[in-house]
Amino acid sequence: MTNTAQLRPFQIDIDEADVADLKFRLEHLRRPHPVPGDTDDWSRGIPGGYLYDLAEYWRTSYDWRKAEQELNSYPQYTTEIDGQVIHFFHVRSPEPDATPLLIIHGYPGSAVEFLHLLGPLSDPVAHGGDASDAFHVVVPSLPGFGFSTPLSSGGWELGRTTAAFAELMTRLGYERFAAQGGDIGAGITGRLGATVPDRVIGTHVNSDRGTLGLAGEFVPLPDGLGEEDLAAIQQAKAAWQAGRGYLDLQNHTPDTIAAALTDSPVAQLAWIAEKFQLWTDPSKSPGESVDRDQLLTLVSIYWFCRAGASAARFLYEAAHSQVGWVAPSSVPSGWAVFNSSPVVRRVADPEQRVQHWSDFAVGGHFPAMECGDLLVEDVRAFFRTLGR
Repeated sequence: MTNTAQLRPFQIDIDEADVADLKFRLEHLRRPHPVPGDTDDWSRGIPGGYLYDLAEYWRTSYDWRKAEQELNSYPQYTTEIDGQVIHFFHVRSPEPDATPLLIIHGYPGSAVEFLHLLGPLSDPVAHGGDASDAFHVVVPSLPGFGFSTPLSSGGWELGRTTAAFAELMTRLGYERFAAQGGDIGAGITGRLGATVPDRVIGTHVNSDRGTLGLAGEFVPLPDGLGEEDLAAIQQAKAAWQAGRGYLDLQNHTPDTIAAALTDSPVAQLAWIAEKFQLWTDPSKSPGESVDRDQLLTLVSIYWFCRAGASAARFLYEAAHSQVGWVAPSSVPSGWAVFNSSPVVRRVADPEQRVQHWSDFAVGGHFPAMECGDLLVEDVRAFFRTLGR
């Protein structure tokens, strides 16, 4: 039974002075001196031409109030768990036998990634699907992200967050539930299956080809790989080494970058928009994979909530905890890989223990925003096999 006394309805209401301050800062931004001969490629990070065009659109054309109204059209709540305010969307299905589904975002993500999935997942009939695929959907903001700010204390990492989200589902009256996530969310999803297996119906995670770059670091490198497989892994590892500076900095000195992310909206924009280009479908041009307004809604929430600093702190806490990113679990598991290749499974699941494995040629690290229909259908397909 839902413990409603501990749940508080929530509506986003950013002060107009904060909206005006954002536009003022964007209007009076300082640009680096251009270097003669430089072109707008991505070899040294996000190019100035792309970044400042996006910043100008953010200032002059993007409509925060329209986004705020859309966000507020979905039921949101907050509750305090372990001393921390946790914000979450909670959309109950009209189908009485719907399965509770906890969806967990990653970095540099947000609960708003899944906004356009809430309808199809909770009310499949209204979206051309079958009533048996319906879910009661719960999408929390990680501690220190979005409206789960400010942090009430240090020490928020995978283990503590996993326990908090299990408690959240208890407060909502969901004794058993399904779990889904990517990036940090994948780690928490797996840990839920490991720590409360009697409560978790199944775990579904999503990743992308970048998983290969973690071989030998976060996942072991299996024996028996062919030359082509090893070449693909080396290519991915080289890309990871070139792009992992954001993680190394936040793992060790998060307070340094926190100052820039909190004081400069362009710094926050560059920090996130770079990843949304490098980690999305490589076959698409910059800005094509993810809707520009949806991206700016995500960045705006980081800005208004000053979450750049506390999100960096989460990565620091995770790196310095004794909790690993992978937790073995006996509950049924599904895995969807976007922008995939056969070598991903050979590395990530060499013994093929994952019951439901899907490879998609399209998409990337943010499938809910890139190809949400594929993610929805894969989630449905996996949990359909479990009989709920």
